[in-house]
Amino acid sequence: MRKTLVFLILISLLALPVFAQRKENGRIENAGKALTEILNVPDNVPPDLLRKAECIIILPSVLKLAMGFGGSYGRGIMTCRGGMDFTGNWSAPTMMALEGGSFGFQLGGQATDFVLLVMNARGADAILSSKVKLGADAAASAGPKGRDLSAATDVTLRAEVLSYSRSRGAFAGVSLEGSTLRPDKDANKNLYGKDLDPKKIVLQDAVPAPASAKELLATLNEKAAKHTK
Repeated sequence: MRKTLVFLILISLLALPVFAQRKENGRIENAGKALTEILNVPDNVPPDLLRKAECIIILPSVLKLAMGFGGSYGRGIMTCRGGMDFTGNWSAPTMMALEGGSFGFQLGGQATDFVLLVMNARGADAILSSKVKLGADAAASAGPKGRDLSAATDVTLRAEVLSYSRSRGAFAGVSLEGSTLRPDKDANKNLYGKDLDPKKIVLQDAVPAPASAKELLATLNEKAAKHTK
């Protein structure tokens, strides 16, 4: 009996990395689906902004933890245009975590998809290096929608991070000020099987993109292949 129990425990321990990797691949697939759906609806992320973005963060199915002004919890991915000058192809994803925030009412009481455009190297460097508070460590603003940017303010267009949300089928720019973003290093280890610096993943091609990122990268290569300054 004891030998059987020990055997079952060993099998469970050996299976944990496989299950963890499967979970992270599922997150990447969900991020790719969410991005495809969002970019295919009318009046979505302005194409010019998408082409100018250095990086993009997709957080599918972010959950509100409490009513009203409660926090939120989300896990997703970040991919950047490769190379230290952000002019290369879209990279393998690094896993990301979103926490906190005081935007509970805007979530409408259910899971919400977020898309964040990182518009310059300073914002990308801050987010990839450590935990950042949006609106404090990185200038953030609700992103403008549609093809016409004439309504966008200078403050919006100077932001380091432009954020969008989709909830109950509705798509809008949304403020995430007060939320924190950080690289999810444990999830990266689960996915890639070793400790990796997020910057090396997205800027230095340290690892190839997993098969689960196929839809994500195909969508970005179609919708945002050209980088414009």
